[in-house]
Amino acid sequence: MIVVGITGGIGSGKTTIAGFFKELGIPVYIADDEAKLLMNTSKELQREIINLFGEEAYREGLLNRPYIASKVFNSKKMLSSLNAIVHPAVRKHFQDWVAAQNAPYVMQEAAILFENGGYNLCDFTILVTAPLKERIARTIKRDGTTENEVIKRMKAQWSDDRKAAMADVVVENIKLEEAKNAVSRIHTHIMVRLDKGWA
Repeated sequence: MIVVGITGGIGSGKTTIAGFFKELGIPVYIADDEAKLLMNTSKELQREIINLFGEEAYREGLLNRPYIASKVFNSKKMLSSLNAIVHPAVRKHFQDWVAAQNAPYVMQEAAILFENGGYNLCDFTILVTAPLKERIARTIKRDGTTENEVIKRMKAQWSDDRKAAMADVVVENIKLEEAKNAVSRIHTHIMVRLDKGWA
């Protein structure tokens, strides 16, 4: 199964772009959503996260997201430790999901596809970008957060330039119609490569 990875910085609109592929019949695995689900349902993950952050990591059986966020956004070491627990579990879950799909190719949407080395498991990668002001405005509207918080989260991610150098293709997500047309072109390109045996 050919795996297409799609990523983008916070507020870039990567989920919107992934949704356009879904409309074309391509199964999309949203890694962040699945990670949240696993952290709330896997007893093994819960044990490891409590060992790392203490009992306050969960409230009434659910991940205490504000508490975890306050710990990891101020400590790269804690973030790395959390990722070392969660990423292998998500990777295994993704592989099981891929095995159950029946489509020309599948797509994995992940916020830190390049940062965590996930791109190595992809046959093709897409980076979604948007102007900084637009990304900040989108994130404030979506999360009800502050500009300072958004900028802090952006600083924890790689720059678009660094990711663009590693991506197979970049989609600029400013005008939806143009972005949708770009998706259509990429889909056609992938299908042609599949017909040729992924040459």
